[in-house]
Amino acid sequence: MGKLQEFHITFANNKVVYSPGESIGGTVKIRLSNSLQYKAIKVNCQGSCGISNKVNDTSWTTEEQYFNSTLSVADKGTLAAGEHNFPFQFLIPAAAPSSFEGPFGKIIYRVKAAIDTPRFAKDYNAQRPFYLLNLLNLNELPDINHMSYAVTTKKFNYLLVKSGTLMLKARSDLRGYIPGQVIKLATEIHNKSGKDTGCVLASLIQRVTYKTKRQVFDLRTIAEVEGAGVKAGKHAEWREQIIVPPLPQSALTGCSLIDINYFIQVALKSPDTVVILPIYIGNIAMNLSPARTVPPSPDRCSVAVAPNAAGVTPSAPPVEDDEELCAGAAASEEIPTKSHSQQDPSGQPVTMSPSAFSHAPSAVLPPGRRQPDTSAPLFCVSTGATIPFFTEGDPTPVPTSCSLILPPEYSSWDYPHEPPPTYEESCSSADFSLNSEQ
Repeated sequence: MGKLQEFHITFANNKVVYSPGESIGGTVKIRLSNSLQYKAIKVNCQGSCGISNKVNDTSWTTEEQYFNSTLSVADKGTLAAGEHNFPFQFLIPAAAPSSFEGPFGKIIYRVKAAIDTPRFAKDYNAQRPFYLLNLLNLNELPDINHMSYAVTTKKFNYLLVKSGTLMLKARSDLRGYIPGQVIKLATEIHNKSGKDTGCVLASLIQRVTYKTKRQVFDLRTIAEVEGAGVKAGKHAEWREQIIVPPLPQSALTGCSLIDINYFIQVALKSPDTVVILPIYIGNIAMNLSPARTVPPSPDRCSVAVAPNAAGVTPSAPPVEDDEELCAGAAASEEIPTKSHSQQDPSGQPVTMSPSAFSHAPSAVLPPGRRQPDTSAPLFCVSTGATIPFFTEGDPTPVPTSCSLILPPEYSSWDYPHEPPPTYEESCSSADFSLNSEQ
């Protein structure tokens, strides 16, 4: 660097994760071997979002800025040889969204320092990223204490002239989770036909919407569990669990260009039948009441309506069909699990350090897994086969392989793809109440 031997930015207490409304401070350090003339030394703090309809393209088609502040720490003069330190401090706006990195866009924050030199001399620049976490408290979301529930019926033909009816019900124990918690999923299948069904598949799916002129929907399967099919004329139940891995929180409050949603999809391969269970991923766990009880399986003969998905039009079954399907339900069978993406081939759960999970009170962890301490990473900024998150003593995100998450290319969704409805859309399109289930 010639006469400039050192030029970098440090944050106070080596902190890199901040909250909206908090102050960010630090020092610009300059070390010179010879004197250096300058017109000004400036420090800039900015936060912005950029999105594109091309993968990993930083030539953004749409951008928005959350703040952009510049501070002059030194005016025209000459820096003598040796070390110089210039302190700075900025206030982060309370409405700034959480940091996020995805294949089609990013929400990024950084501090830049610049030494403006006289004409014909070389200018010098340095920058340092920092990260924002706008906590999502699940307890503040409406109707979060209700279970996520959906049911659909499917009438289908087989062997050219025969017809049958199938009812698929599914529910999760909660509507909101934090990383490290376990999603308890219960599924019920009534096969009122003379044909065996295909296997049943439960998937935790992330949907990120990038709002360019032509919206991009990035749908990614996070975890997947496969169960066996149901024999002709049988009623069967299936219970499984999915560990919530380190994931960005649902929604990005304050950002108008990127939306994040999560849902559980339960599907039969034959006949093609799908139900969608919208859920939230947050940072602060739900405060569960000890008196709250969760039914062991979906309520039989409920008339709740699932949102439309994958070409299936769910509807509450006619009364006579409902009674016929529920007949003999007491003799239900248990569906065995064939494969689980969060288990190794021997059927044992994958092992992962507790530091991969966000710390939050009341987190429910898998059996034998320790509760993470407060030195655990606060959050992750993206998802995929490799997840950048924060580890103790490291001021920058560390790419860490997460065996709880399927590689991005595993997803069977086409791109772009018409997404399933959001939680709010599903509530407005399905006129039913879950109060009876509490």
